[in-house]
This record gives sequence, structure tokens and C-alpha cells, in this order.
Amino acid sequence: MEKEKIQNKELTEFPIWGQEHIESGALAQMRTAINLPIAVAGALMPDAHQGYGLPIGGVLATAANTIIPFAVGVDIACRMCLSIYDLPAEAVDTEKDKLKRILVNNTYFGMGCTTKSYFDSSLFDKKTWNETKVIRSLKDKAYAQLGTSGTGNHFVEWGELTIAEGALEEIPAGRYLALLSHSGSRGFGGSVADHYSKLAMSKTKLPGDAKHLAWLSLDEEEGQEYWIAMNLAGEYASANHYEIHNKIARDLGVKPIAMIENHHNFAWKEQLADRTEVMVHRKGATPAGEGVLGIIPGSMSTPGFLVRGKGNAESINSASHGAGRLMSRRAAFKTLDRKVIAENLAEKRITLMGSDVDEAPMVYKDIHAVMAAQDDLVEILARFEPRIVRMANPKEKPED
Repeated sequence: MEKEKIQNKELTEFPIWGQEHIESGALAQMRTAINLPIAVAGALMPDAHQGYGLPIGGVLATAANTIIPFAVGVDIACRMCLSIYDLPAEAVDTEKDKLKRILVNNTYFGMGCTTKSYFDSSLFDKKTWNETKVIRSLKDKAYAQLGTSGTGNHFVEWGELTIAEGALEEIPAGRYLALLSHSGSRGFGGSVADHYSKLAMSKTKLPGDAKHLAWLSLDEEEGQEYWIAMNLAGEYASANHYEIHNKIARDLGVKPIAMIENHHNFAWKEQLADRTEVMVHRKGATPAGEGVLGIIPGSMSTPGFLVRGKGNAESINSASHGAGRLMSRRAAFKTLDRKVIAENLAEKRITLMGSDVDEAPMVYKDIHAVMAAQDDLVEILARFEPRIVRMANPKEKPED
């Protein structure tokens, strides 16, 4: 394909939530994205920070027949999942040893980690696993990693969930034991992203600052292949969480009274307020259409929130996917004091298994400021306080 040029048009404005919390690099990346020939609309969430191509926290609507692999992200369909138990929140203290043991016995972290037993592997009966050469080549890897979690900011944790009066019809207000997990489509999604990102950049050649925003056309075979693989990665990411949560519930001997989940790092075929058909890329952004439930975590020692979307058209029905990083991993290792981190965790009564300085609470923005900056995007229904946190071994290379 001929080398594409960024349209020579005046800088298109895009709405920004919490601009005071967003670094200049993320703003520059969003400006580049919004000026793509295929761009229709965009928005930047308050947790935004610089990434590859589209910033993390960036939302980009493009022409309906186009999709940008790097605007979806490397960890396709990275996902949150929350299980709520009809057990008192105090169990994180009274049953701490038991809950720690359950996490150790039922969670697996690491880039190459696998499991040997499954709660439900029926996803692999789908014919989609045979639809393309790329998917077929990755099926065995995906099967071996079903029910595992990644490195970096991925976690499985017990915590205390406080539900507001009248927030959820099926669950009374109160304080409950809850399990929260964050992970994605593992090596399967990463390999799909790598293959099709390179393919897109070979087909749609863009200037240096925009090269990672290369797109594929859904009118062509490669675009259709990526679309099929991306959606399968979404189903796989969900199945991963269900494996983790179901195994833990079985070990606990109690079924949850509710499970709530949502993707980020994904692309959806949607309509804008004016009914324009578009492809909405949410890279590190939570779907927040009217009435849609989602989970926005903080850090290992700060709260996360169960939210309901308000359907704000200006944000393209989106909200933040977390607090967002305040400093790079390299900066964290250079500047943070392990003693200060340990004191912070002790003060918040956090039991931590795994992780390292680069995931310390101080590397993240103030989740309360981030939530305040998007109160027109989501309604807070419940507050989750982490208490027993499991993450990857400190020696593991971060993959988020």
C-alpha cells in the first residue's frame, strides 16, 4: 500500500477528563490519533498515560470498516472480574490464613505459566479455534494457560466490598467479602497482537509518530482474521477469569451471589450519538454506556470501585480503567523506598504475595482524584478495599 499521510487538517479537538492529571506525552499521542484519516471521534480518560500508538486511557472511534491493533493493545481484552460473597467482610481478618491458602492453591502467575487441571474448558470446543492459521497455531498455548494470570499489574485479591443503599437491586446494602481479578488473554492475545500489529504496519505505512496507529480494513482478509481472533481473545479472557473464580469458590465451599466483569483493551462496533457507525477502540478504558456495570481498580492499597455507566456521548460511552500510572517502572525502582512501601501496606493492613517496587501504590495516580474527574461518566455503586493481594513473582518481566 502507498505510504499514507496524516490528513492536513486543523487539529481536531477531543474532550479530556482530568487534564491536570495527564502527562504531555499522552496528550500528544491522542492528538496524533485524532488526526488519522480514518478517525471520527476521540476522548481521553483521567487515568491516561503514554503507551504505544494510542495512549492508555485513550478512546478512538474510527471508520466502521477499520481496526487498529495497537489501539486495542498488546494484552487484548484485558479484563476485570468481581465475585461477591454472602459472607461478612471481616472474613479477610478472621479467615486470613485460609483465604491466603486458597489464593496460593488456585492462582498461577507468570509469562509462561500453565495449569494442569481445569474447571471448565468447553470454550475450546468452539469451531472458531480452527478458523484461521494464526488461531490454530496458538490453540495449544491458549489451552495450557487457561486459568492463569499475567505479570505486571495483573492480580487476584480478596477484599472488603461496601455496597451503597439501593445500588444493586439483587444485593442489599452492606459489607461483603469479595474477590477481584485483573488479567487478560495471556500468550494467545499477545501473539495475536504482535502478528497483526506488524501486518498492519506493513500494509498501512504512517509517519514515525503515528506508525503504531496503522490499521487493517475489515473489507480485507487480514482485517477479518484479526477481528475473529480479537473477539475469541475476549471470550478467552473471560474464561480465564471464570476458571480462577470458579476454582476459588469451590475451594472456599461457597458460591458467589454475583459476578460482574468488563473488558478494556478491545474494539467494539458501535454507533455515535448521531447514529454514525464506528469502530470504538478502548485502550485502557472501561465501557460506560447507560446502565452498564464496570469495575475501576485503584492500587494494591487503595480502593477500587464498582460503577454504573451514565452513557455520556461525549466520552464515547467510556470511563477510566483504573487510577493510571504516575511514574514509569524504571523511575519507581530508582526513586521509591522499600521501607516506605512496607509501611504503607502495613498501615492499610494489606497482605501482599508477590509484586515489586514498580507496582507500589505510589506509582499510581490518586484514585479519588481520578474518580472525581469522571463523575459525569459513572455512578459509584460500591467500594472495594484490597486486603489480601497476590501478584506475579518480583523476578517476572512485566507484560502489561
